[in-house]
Amino acid sequence: MNQIYSHAIDHDAPPSSLVYTFGGVEPVASIMPGTILSTSTLDCFAGRVSSTSDRVSEVCDPRFINPQTGPFFVEGAEPGDTLAVHFVSIEPRAAWGVSTLVPFFGSLTASATTALLHPALAERTWIYEIDRAERLVRYAALDTPFTAALPLDPMHGTVGVAPALGEVRSSLAPGDWGGNMDTPEMRAGVTCYLGVNVPGAMLSLGDGHARQGEGEACGVAVECAMDTVLIVDLVKGVSTPWPRLESDEFIITTGSTKPLEDAFRIAQVQMVRWVAELTGQSELDAYQLVSQTCLSPVANVVDTVYTMVAKVPKAVFPEAVAMRGVHARLRRAAAAWMSTR
Repeated sequence: MNQIYSHAIDHDAPPSSLVYTFGGVEPVASIMPGTILSTSTLDCFAGRVSSTSDRVSEVCDPRFINPQTGPFFVEGAEPGDTLAVHFVSIEPRAAWGVSTLVPFFGSLTASATTALLHPALAERTWIYEIDRAERLVRYAALDTPFTAALPLDPMHGTVGVAPALGEVRSSLAPGDWGGNMDTPEMRAGVTCYLGVNVPGAMLSLGDGHARQGEGEACGVAVECAMDTVLIVDLVKGVSTPWPRLESDEFIITTGSTKPLEDAFRIAQVQMVRWVAELTGQSELDAYQLVSQTCLSPVANVVDTVYTMVAKVPKAVFPEAVAMRGVHARLRRAAAAWMSTR
């Protein structure tokens, strides 16, 4: 029987009291491997942007963006292990979400590292109705009567552990510790694998999105607070150099850096090596197989560094078992827990 642990984050807490880093923070709780963790997360603005008249530059302190829930100390996790985080459910807490244009942020404007002379785009804020019964996210244009009903596809933009070497990294940044990867693949039913860098791993998560297009072009998805249930487990003695994911249909690797083509290369190299490991092929044979089977979604081109994804159908090698079969085991545990709700 899995242990169940409930953690309540204060949704009314002052922004300065929240956590905005991976590393450098004491754990909020200690949990055992196999624990079913029921918790919640705030949206990236901690609820401070809630109407079309709100402007991020006016209501948010830039030091306090993207608050995290955690970190959670996982008993027995040591460097060289892999943390397995299986998302049982990710559900919006409220019937609305928000997206914005933030000055000099996004893929189609200047930024601090892509310096141009043009002024910032006009700040705008869109409020989306989240219809949980119909599983829809309702878009309404600001300048015309145009509307659209989009599929609800909840995910977490940010999932990660403490980095190596005692580093403390912003929750706005992705890297080999995970962090702000912003991939829509991080949805319910998926297991995320994170390499453990420090004792206890120090797992944190946040940045809930009701949905997000691949690339997150304007820099802000349909941001919302989430109620999330996850199972946290451990794969002892298995190293994971970059975050990986596994769904029922795909194995998935990530890479985060600039320029975008180097993020692509990291994700592809990790996939080639994982496929070689799973199938017993040489690295060059695995390279050939990945080249003919891999899908390459863009996760984000807006964060401090960019994230690319590589995904290969598990049907290509149906006899292969990844990570000692932990995904299938956690799927069964999730189904058993859901059947009791």
